[in-house]
Amino acid sequence: MMKDDNFLKEHNAKALWHPMGAPADSMAQPPKIITGAAGVSITDIDGHSAIDAVGGLWCVNLGYSNDVLKGAIADQLQSLPYYSAFAGTSNPAAIEASVAMQDMFAADGMARVFFTSGGSDSVETCLRLARQYHRLRGQPTRTKFLSLKKGYHGTHFGGASVNGNARFRTAYEPLLPGCFHLPSPYTYRNPFHETDPAKLAQNIAAAMEDEIAFQGADTIAAFIMEPIQGAGGVIVPHETFMPLMREICDRHGILMISDEVITGFGRTGHWSGARHWGVKPDMMSMAKGITSGYFPVGAAMIGEKVAEVFETADSAEAGIYHGYTYSAHPVGAAATVACLAETQRLQLDQNAAARGAQLYAGLQGLAAKHDIIGDLRGGHGLMAGIEFVSNRDQKTPMDMATMKRLHENIYQAGVMVRLVMHSVVMSPPLIITEAEVDKIINAIDAGIMAL
Repeated sequence: MMKDDNFLKEHNAKALWHPMGAPADSMAQPPKIITGAAGVSITDIDGHSAIDAVGGLWCVNLGYSNDVLKGAIADQLQSLPYYSAFAGTSNPAAIEASVAMQDMFAADGMARVFFTSGGSDSVETCLRLARQYHRLRGQPTRTKFLSLKKGYHGTHFGGASVNGNARFRTAYEPLLPGCFHLPSPYTYRNPFHETDPAKLAQNIAAAMEDEIAFQGADTIAAFIMEPIQGAGGVIVPHETFMPLMREICDRHGILMISDEVITGFGRTGHWSGARHWGVKPDMMSMAKGITSGYFPVGAAMIGEKVAEVFETADSAEAGIYHGYTYSAHPVGAAATVACLAETQRLQLDQNAAARGAQLYAGLQGLAAKHDIIGDLRGGHGLMAGIEFVSNRDQKTPMDMATMKRLHENIYQAGVMVRLVMHSVVMSPPLIITEAEVDKIINAIDAGIMAL
């Protein structure tokens, strides 16, 4: 029996440390206690309901009421709640899930899947396998990683080391050596003062060539990027950017890892972010939409070129001595099978494209109306970022107190958004309707007006 509301409110943030916040802040301002959810809406302990424009955390693609997915999880718990998938044993759900993933991402050149517990694990897996791939090919000096500033690749030491935001790095340094960062394709703020996205893409490509020449191509294992930068504030590169990076990687023998933790499973209007830009990466890190957030699952997808090297090399060297207790967890695998089937049956990629265009157009209307909106980013599926400024001409970032007020105002107006410094980001469930998108736009408008 769940404890009563008084117990929950009394103990809120006292026993539990929350990710991504200071413990003292959570104690001073207790977090919202979300007690229920249905469709695309959440309800808090005081009975206030709001459209969840965050989609949980970029993940509840199917919304909160998918009974097919819930049933698959319940059934698997009854038949086989757990077994290890370390070499030597498998389970039916894991085999089925691996084929479903292989089928869904064959168009991206993906050949194999390695299941994990989540996105950070998936990034870690890709980074480690990238180094091992080069060792197997007789190039053991290829150990370094290139990535983008503003990029987010999780919180393990590997992911934090390629992350491009100091917030996830400074308190945990020193990090993994050999990680180097290129400028972000962020037209609003970049070191080149370049507002033309195509020219900015060329500038970053030149910076990458320069860095490769300086480091030595034969020391670089992989380049990792998000097709659209998510936690950095929904930073959408020019359509030429990812193909440019792919070409440079190919020319220098560097693997390309597409971090699809957010952009996979229809979020961009395509089944993968790489496919959205017409690129085939060498590996893809995935999570979130793989189970709509209903069960913690991640996956590292392995491209054909990489798979062949591992499968034809000497087994003593090609052993993958990496993995997790919950890799290919039968309940997670059953959730994956059901989620992929529902995601494709409902054509969530098409709805994400249409509703994403609607959301972006509505936000453009708000940007024309409110001069505290400095930059607006989105228009490629259901991801959007609004950057707030106190002075539009100077691009002065909005102060945190005002941002927190804005966040609360929008919530009171019936929509949950996510605060990322002085930006508001959105990634609603991919089942969202036209009317619900209108409500998001209206709530943001009301939230700004109430400042």
